[in-house]
Amino acid sequence: MRVAVLLWAACMLLGAGRPAASATTNRPVVYEIAIDGGIDPAVARAVDRGFGDARDAHAAAVLVRIDTPGGLLSSMRSIIKTIQASPVPVVCWVGPPGSRAASAGTFVLIGCPVAAMAPSTNVGAAHPITSTGETVGEKITNDAVAEIRSLAETRGRNADWAERAVRRSASISAQHAVDIHVVDLIAPSVPVLLDTIDGRVVDTAAGVRTLHVANAQLHEVGLTAGEQFLHWLSDADLGFLLFVVGIAGLIFEVLHPGLNVPGLLGLISLVLSLVVFDTLPVNVAGILMLVGAFGCFVVDVKAAGHGLPTLAGITLFVLGGLFLYTGSTERVTRPLLIAIAAALGLFFLGVAAAALTARRAPVVSGVEGMIGAPGLVTQALDPLGYVKVQGHIWRATVAEGTLPWVAVDARVRVREVRGLTLVVEPAGADEGQPEPGSMKREMTT
Repeated sequence: MRVAVLLWAACMLLGAGRPAASATTNRPVVYEIAIDGGIDPAVARAVDRGFGDARDAHAAAVLVRIDTPGGLLSSMRSIIKTIQASPVPVVCWVGPPGSRAASAGTFVLIGCPVAAMAPSTNVGAAHPITSTGETVGEKITNDAVAEIRSLAETRGRNADWAERAVRRSASISAQHAVDIHVVDLIAPSVPVLLDTIDGRVVDTAAGVRTLHVANAQLHEVGLTAGEQFLHWLSDADLGFLLFVVGIAGLIFEVLHPGLNVPGLLGLISLVLSLVVFDTLPVNVAGILMLVGAFGCFVVDVKAAGHGLPTLAGITLFVLGGLFLYTGSTERVTRPLLIAIAAALGLFFLGVAAAALTARRAPVVSGVEGMIGAPGLVTQALDPLGYVKVQGHIWRATVAEGTLPWVAVDARVRVREVRGLTLVVEPAGADEGQPEPGSMKREMTT
């Protein structure tokens, strides 16, 4: 009896669990992709990967949550293309409250099939600028205006305001954006947003789709470790600095082999710079100019170019920094470029001047340095003996045409070096030389 009761209870529990599992399985799945912070290649890659996963999983929709001050035009366009090519319905939401869709984020929001904002959020200020904060030219501005108007007209939104956001950096609140038809609705949270748009018909790359997202299960897509690393590295100035440090370290290691540390640090910096360059629009000509600049510096140090190669190197360095990036909004910060160029110029001009001075100075070491060096006789030269020169005892002989014999403690001067034997002569006619009588007496003792 007890066994039967237990079996019945187990069946009831299993039966009770099945509807819950079925209900969970039947809930629609929405992939949530967050654009937090600057829009760069790492974020664009994460968005593309998230859309691919949502497509493969047959998700009910993709929710792009936006809170960004802007970013790179190239990355922004990549995200917009991903949204436009998605067969899965796309919903963009600026949230949570306090977030913003500024600059490049404005383009992404306006280009979404469904655009929503949370209360206390804002959108706009989309005038393109460079990575150093400088305003771009009219040509680039007109191109951005044409792009944002096209996006707004495609989605049936206020194209005139979108143009003002680019030309005049106009920015508006969430409620104002709804009132003038820049976005579709206001939603304080994701669940409210999904319940509100449930049943709405939207356009996708695969045709018209009806949203079924009420009570949907959210699947968050974040940056991978590699994408987070790229997100941190995606900076024009950082790539420039890493490349310069890398080339300098490798050249220093070649000029002074065996130290290892400069070469290792240079190699690491160079590899990291190439990783950064992979995320930015790099001009190969700029890289070649920077490499050529360091080549000129080395020539000036090694070949005593009197500073002219260093001046050429500084010119190439500045031009390389100016033309390193091809994008209209990515460039090396001007004060940083000028400061590094000036520091390199002063350093290598100083090194070149020191090398030139050293070449003009008389030789004070080696065999040549021994010529003319003073010495002291430690064993009488008759004509062979020993002398002390530059702190060392040398075998020596008397030079032809001088005294045939030189006494101990006499001062001599090196005239010639023959192998390991010094040819010396008295330091002076009367300097340090013993009297002739004493020479005879010392010879007879």
